[in-house]
Amino acid sequence: MVRKMSIPTSKTSLLLFLCQIISALDVPLDSKLLEELSQPPTITQQSPKDYIVDPRENIVIQCEAKGKPPPSFSWTRNGTHFDIDKDAQVTMKPNSGTLVINIMNGGKAEAYEGVYQCTARNERGAAISNNIVIRPSRSPLWTKEKLEPNHVREGDSLVLHCRPPVGLPPPIIFWMDNAFQRLPQSERVSQGLNGDLYFSNVQPEDTREDYICYARFNHTQTIQQKQPISVKVFSMDSLNDTIAANLSDTDIYGAKPVTERQPVLLTPTGSTSTKVELRGNVLLLECIAAGLPTPVIRWIKEGGELPANRTFFENFKKTLKIIDVSEADSGNYKCIARNTLGSVHHVISVTVKAAPYWITAPRNLVLSPGEDGTLICRANGNPKPSISWLANGVPIAIAPEDPSRKVDGDTIIFSHVQERSSAVYQCNASNEYGYLLANAFVNVLAEPPRILTPANKLYQVIADRPALLDCAYFGSPKPEIEWFKGVKGSILRGNEYVFHDNGTLEIPVAQKNNAGTYTCVARNELGKIQNEVHLEIKDPTMIIKQPEYKVIQRYGQVSFECIIKHDSTLLPTVTWLKDNDELPDDERFLVGKDNLTIMNVTDKDDGTYTCIVNTTLDSVSASAVLTVVAAPPTPAIIYARPNPPFDLELTGQLERSVDLSWIPGDENNSPITNFVIEYEDALHEPGVWHYQTEVPGTQTTVQLKLSPYVNYSFRVIAVNRIGRSQPSEPSEQYLTKSASPDENPANVQGIGSEPDNLVITWEPLKGFQSNGPGLQYKVSWRQKDVDDEWTSVIVANVSKYIVSGTPTFVPYEVKVQALNDLGYAPEPSEVIGHSGEDLPMVAPGNVQVHVINSTLAKVHWDPVPLKTVRGHLQGYKVYYWKVQSLSRRSRRHVEKNILTFRGNKTFGMLPGLEPYSSYKLNVRVVNGKGEGPASSDKVFKTPEGVPSSPSFLKITNPTLDSLTLEWGSPTHPNGVLTSYTLKFQPINNTHELGPLVEIRIPANESSLILKNLNYSTRYKFYFNAQTSVGSGSQITEEAVTIMDEAGILRPAVGAGKGYSEILFATSPVMHTVRPTFYKVQPLYPRIRNVTTAAAETYANISWEYEGPDHANFYVEYGVAGSKEDWKKEIVNGSRSFFVLKGLTPGTAYKVRVGAEGLSGFRSSEDVFETGPAMASRQVDIATQGWFIGLMCAVALLILILLIVCFIRRNKGGKYPVKEKEDAHADPEIQPMKEDDGTFGEYRLFSFVSSAPF
Repeated sequence: MVRKMSIPTSKTSLLLFLCQIISALDVPLDSKLLEELSQPPTITQQSPKDYIVDPRENIVIQCEAKGKPPPSFSWTRNGTHFDIDKDAQVTMKPNSGTLVINIMNGGKAEAYEGVYQCTARNERGAAISNNIVIRPSRSPLWTKEKLEPNHVREGDSLVLHCRPPVGLPPPIIFWMDNAFQRLPQSERVSQGLNGDLYFSNVQPEDTREDYICYARFNHTQTIQQKQPISVKVFSMDSLNDTIAANLSDTDIYGAKPVTERQPVLLTPTGSTSTKVELRGNVLLLECIAAGLPTPVIRWIKEGGELPANRTFFENFKKTLKIIDVSEADSGNYKCIARNTLGSVHHVISVTVKAAPYWITAPRNLVLSPGEDGTLICRANGNPKPSISWLANGVPIAIAPEDPSRKVDGDTIIFSHVQERSSAVYQCNASNEYGYLLANAFVNVLAEPPRILTPANKLYQVIADRPALLDCAYFGSPKPEIEWFKGVKGSILRGNEYVFHDNGTLEIPVAQKNNAGTYTCVARNELGKIQNEVHLEIKDPTMIIKQPEYKVIQRYGQVSFECIIKHDSTLLPTVTWLKDNDELPDDERFLVGKDNLTIMNVTDKDDGTYTCIVNTTLDSVSASAVLTVVAAPPTPAIIYARPNPPFDLELTGQLERSVDLSWIPGDENNSPITNFVIEYEDALHEPGVWHYQTEVPGTQTTVQLKLSPYVNYSFRVIAVNRIGRSQPSEPSEQYLTKSASPDENPANVQGIGSEPDNLVITWEPLKGFQSNGPGLQYKVSWRQKDVDDEWTSVIVANVSKYIVSGTPTFVPYEVKVQALNDLGYAPEPSEVIGHSGEDLPMVAPGNVQVHVINSTLAKVHWDPVPLKTVRGHLQGYKVYYWKVQSLSRRSRRHVEKNILTFRGNKTFGMLPGLEPYSSYKLNVRVVNGKGEGPASSDKVFKTPEGVPSSPSFLKITNPTLDSLTLEWGSPTHPNGVLTSYTLKFQPINNTHELGPLVEIRIPANESSLILKNLNYSTRYKFYFNAQTSVGSGSQITEEAVTIMDEAGILRPAVGAGKGYSEILFATSPVMHTVRPTFYKVQPLYPRIRNVTTAAAETYANISWEYEGPDHANFYVEYGVAGSKEDWKKEIVNGSRSFFVLKGLTPGTAYKVRVGAEGLSGFRSSEDVFETGPAMASRQVDIATQGWFIGLMCAVALLILILLIVCFIRRNKGGKYPVKEKEDAHADPEIQPMKEDDGTFGEYRLFSFVSSAPF
C-alpha cells in the first residue's frame, strides 16, 4: 500500500511565505510609473475606533484612500448603508471619503451616534476602514445634595466623598478651596483614585469650611464644582474645656485623650480583591489606611519581584503603578500598612488579559500572472483571538470564488494567479477585548519591461573613484538586466564590474579607458527594451602650490598663493575663507586669480586662511596661519581689558530662538575683537554659566538658538588683545516651552556581566537636553541575525538596564531612545553588544613539546573551536613546572610557572628551563570570564647542560711542599658529572703569574693532596666540573705553602686558613737557584655557556669567560633565519651579562658574544624567542619554609658575630701577630728578601687523592 506524506500546515505556510518573499515584485517609487500602473485601493487615513466628539462642533469622520483608478467611497452606519444624499447635514469632501456632519448649523450630535465604516472601491477591489464608534462628549452637572457638616474628633479617620457626575470621557478630579488653591496632600491626607479625599487621622488644622471637589471635562473644556464641604475637628483640650464649663466642681469629668490606633484599610475593603487589566496598559493598585500614627504603605508581589524599571509609586506610596503590563505581571500583589502599633494587609489578585496584537500583519502582494504567493495574518491575545478573512469587504465564505485562492486558517495561498485574481483582502483578529483589522491587496500585473532612467544620461566621474551607472527598471514578470559597452560590444562580466539588483552597474575604480557609451538591456517574456548612457572620466583637481605660514608686522602687507591644476573641461571656482568663515567685507582684502593679498594688516586679521577649489565633481582645500605681531613700540599707551557690556535686552522671543542686544563698554585703547555670550539655566543648573556662542567685536546683536524647557538668562563678556572683561549683568529670564527630546543617549553599550544576562548602559541626557519634564528612556533589544521582534521597556532616568535569561555570549542589537511627557526623540541608531561570557568548555588538544636545548623548549597546541570559547578569545595560558632533577632523583616543592599568549596563537617558547630535568605542562584557553579546563599534562625532559661551579673549594694543611684541596659537588650538576679539572699557577709579590698546570680528576673524588710544591710560595687555583656537554663555571682560590723547617719561627696563627696570606721566616741560605718567571695568559681563552632569558621586548644575555682579565666584551644579535647583518652592542666594563632592549614580541633571535682584541674569538650562536609574557611564579618566596629557615640562620649568625666582637673588644691590649714578631726577632735570622721578585727553584710535584666519606 502506497503511503502519502503530509506536510504540516505550519511548514507549508513557512515554505510558501519564503516563496512569496522571493517572487513578489517591488514597484519603484517613480511618480510617472505609479500613475500608469493599476492598483487596488489602500486606506491611508481614518478616524480612531473609539471617536469621542465635541457636541458643539462639526463632526469630521476621516476616510482617505489611494488607488489606480482613484477609488470611490461609501459608508455604512450601524451595519446598513448610509445614504448621505438624503441627509442635508452630511457632506463628503471632494476626491475623498471623509464625512463632515454639520452640527453648528442646527444638527444634534446625539442624533449621529453609532458605528460607521468606510469602503473605498475601484475596479481592482475594495478596502474597508475600522468600525468607527461615534459618541458625543458629555459633561453633566452635579446632582443637588444636602451636605451636612462633618464633626470629627481629633485622631479619627475621615473620608470626604466626591461622587462626580458620570461623563464621557470620565472627568479629572482635584480638590481646591474657595481661593482656587489646591489643598495640600501628604501621607496623612491624600486623594484616592475614585476622587475621594482620605484622612488617615484628622488634626485640628484640618478644620475648614471650603473642601471643594472639582471635575474637569477635557473634551468640552468645562469644570464642574461640588458644593463646599465643612469639616470641624474637636481637639481633646477644647472638648474638656466645654465639659468642664457645664459641670460642677464636684463632678468627675474629662474626655479621653487622643489614643493611638492600629492601621485599618479605608480602601480597598476586606482582605482580598481582584483586578483585571489589559496588556500594554498602566496597572494602578491603591491602598489607603487609617491609623494613628499615620501608617506607612509598602507593596510586594507574592512569589516574585516587582518589575524593575516599570514600577512607580505615587500618592505617597499609596498607589502602585506598573506601566506597559504584560501577562508576566499577573499574580498577587500585597499592600501592607504599618505603624508603631501594628499592621494590616490586603491582597489584590491581578489578571492581565490582552486585546489582539499583531505577530505578522498581512502585506500587499504584487504578482505576475502564473506566480504563487501567500497572505499571512497572525495575531495573539488573551484569550486567543479568532481569525476571519474578507475579500473586498465581504466574508470570504460568500465572496465570489477564485480558483487560484485557498484559505488555510490564518493563511491564504495563491497558486497560478491571473489578472482577475486582483482583490483587497481583510484580516480580522478579535476577542472579547477588541479587534484588529488589516487590508492587504493582491495586485496581478502583466507589464512589459520599462527603463525609468532617462535616455542618453551623461555621467561624469573623477578618475580613480567609483562610477555608478543607473538602469532603474520595472516589468512583470521581473525583467533580466544585461549591460554592454559600445553599440556592438559584448556583455559585461568579470571582477572589474559590480552588478546591483536594482540594475545599477558599478565600476569600483574608474579609469580613463572606462569612458564611453554603455547600453542597458531589460527583457522579460512580454518584451525587451534598452537604454544608452554615457560615461566621461575627468582628471582630479589639485593644489600644486599651497599657501604657507606667515608672520607679519601690524600695518604690513601679506600674500598667500594657491596655484591649481584641473581638468580642462571643468570650470573651477576658488574661494578663500578666514577661520572657516567668509572673508571680511573689507577693501583691504584683494583676491587674485592665484593669490590672496591683505593690505595694511591689523590684529584682527590674525587667523587661519583656507583656499577651497570646487568643481562640479570634486573639491580640494589647503590652509595656512597668519600671525600678526606688534609694530615697533610707539609712545606708551595704557592698554587694558574692556569694560563689561551693559543694558542687555531680549526681543523677538520664539520657541527656539531669541534676539539679544547690548551696549559695549569702553574698549580701553585695545579694540574689542569679539563678544562671548554665556547662559544660565535656572531650572536645571542655577548659578552655573555655560558658553553659548561668540560674535565679532563689531556686532552688538545676535539671534541665539534655544533649547526647549530651559529657563534662560544671558550675560555678555567683551574680549580684546589684553584679555576678557568682567561679565555683564544678567539679562531677564526667558523660559522656553517643553518639547519632545531632540537627541538620544550617547555611548550605548551592551555587555553581559553574567552568562545569562545583557547589561545595557548609556550616558543619560543632561538636564537641558531633556526638552521637557518626565525624562525616560525606551530600551530595546533583539538577538542579532535572528528574525525576532524588538523587545522594549521604558525605564526611568537611569543609565543601565539588565536583560536576564539571555543565551551565553550571543550578539544583540541594542538601541536606547529618549522620551518625555511630550513624546519621543528621533529613532536611535543601533549598536551591537554581546550577552555575558561563560568559562570556556574545551581544553586545547594535540599538545606537543619540542625541546630546543637544555634551557629552552617550544610548545604547540591545536586551537579550540570558537563556539566552545563562549566569550571573547583572549589567548592561551601554558602552565609548566619542574617535577624532578634527573641527576638527583629528588622531588621538591612544585612552583608552577605561567606563560600567557595573546590572541589565537598556537605555539610559544618556554624559557629559563633547568637542564637535565623532568617537566610537566598543560594548556588552557582564556576568555573574558576566565580560564577553561586544562589539557592533559604533557611530560618532557631537558637534556644535559654544563654544571654550575663546585659548591666550595677549601685548601688546608699547608706544608713546605704540599697543600690539601677539598671541594663540594656543584649545586646544579645539570647532568651526570664526568670529571673535575684543576688548574693552578704560582704568583709572585708583583702579582705576575707563573706557568699554568692542569689536572683531570675523577668525578667521584672530593679531595686532593698536591705535593712537590715550592715552599713559601703563593698559588692560584682554578677548579670546575664537567658533564658530557662541557665544562661548567670555575671557582678560584689562593693559598701559600709554609717556609722551610729550618726557619726559626713557626707561628700557628693562620694555619689552616685556606688561601689567607701568612708570612713565615726562612733561612737566608735557601733558594740559591732562582727559576725564570713568566707573565702568562690563561690556556685556551673561550666564552661559553651563553644563556638567554627572554621577555616581550627584552632579553637577559649571560655567559662564562675563561681568559685574560679585563677583557672588553660585545654582544651581536639578529633575527633568526634572516640574512641581515649582525647588530652589535658594546658591553660596559668586564661584566658577564647584558640586557638587549627594543626587541619585537613573538620573534626568534640569534645571539653570540665576543671579546674585543681577540680576533675572530666569539662564542657559539644561541637562539631564543621573545614571548607575550614572562613566566609568573605562583608561590610567594616569602612563604617558603627554606627561605624562612635561611633568614633565621643568617640572623643567628649575625648575633653570634656581634657577641664575639664585644668579648674581644673588652679584653684590651691586643696587637697584630706580625708586629710582635718584628719587635722580637734577631736581625741575623730575618727571612731573605727576594728583591728581584722571582720565585725559588721550581720542582716536580706529586699528589695524593682520597675518596669522600
